[in-house]
Amino acid sequence: MTPFASLLAILGALWLGAMLPGPSFIIVARKAIGQSRWDGLATAFGMGAGGMLFAGLALAGLYSLLQSVEWLYIALKVAGGAYLLYMASNIWRSAKQPFVLPGTGAPASRNAMRSFGIGLTTQVSNPKTAIWYGSIFAALLPQHPPMWTYFALPPLVFLVEFGWYAMVALCFSTRGPREVYLRAKTWIDRAAAGVISALGLRLILNASKSGL
Repeated sequence: MTPFASLLAILGALWLGAMLPGPSFIIVARKAIGQSRWDGLATAFGMGAGGMLFAGLALAGLYSLLQSVEWLYIALKVAGGAYLLYMASNIWRSAKQPFVLPGTGAPASRNAMRSFGIGLTTQVSNPKTAIWYGSIFAALLPQHPPMWTYFALPPLVFLVEFGWYAMVALCFSTRGPREVYLRAKTWIDRAAAGVISALGLRLILNASKSGL
């Protein structure tokens, strides 16, 4: 496989991975529906930045490091699970708090930097994402890739991650999904908190199990 074909295969695999429902999808959709399109896009930007960071780490040999240092992988699992539980707790506590939409009298709650930070932290706190990136790069990248791939892959990975989550943000920030969300905000938020809690607990409870 040529380096260019390997690059396309990596980007395709990462695109499919990003499309799988998980905490990142829930966070972006909730930001876009519950706050604003801009917050959703800022969160998506954070997801893209996290993907670019993982791409750089994968190129630097993160996968090999986690294979050889088991305690580090366990620590990443526990830390990632704890962060997901923290996020779920925040979502649950705010479930009954109404959102103020543009044009209803008061300005909408917008904070692009905070939304970006949540997207970035959600992405990098998930050790499964790190393993996914590492395994994809290890499987599809040539043993001695040309130098240009080290410069091309991180920004292309950013475009893949940001592109998908930007589509999610744009879709869920339209009027129809937003109105459905506002009518059932409490139950939707609590369901989202439950799913994220389950994922966090699963990471923590399975932290000591092998399976890189």
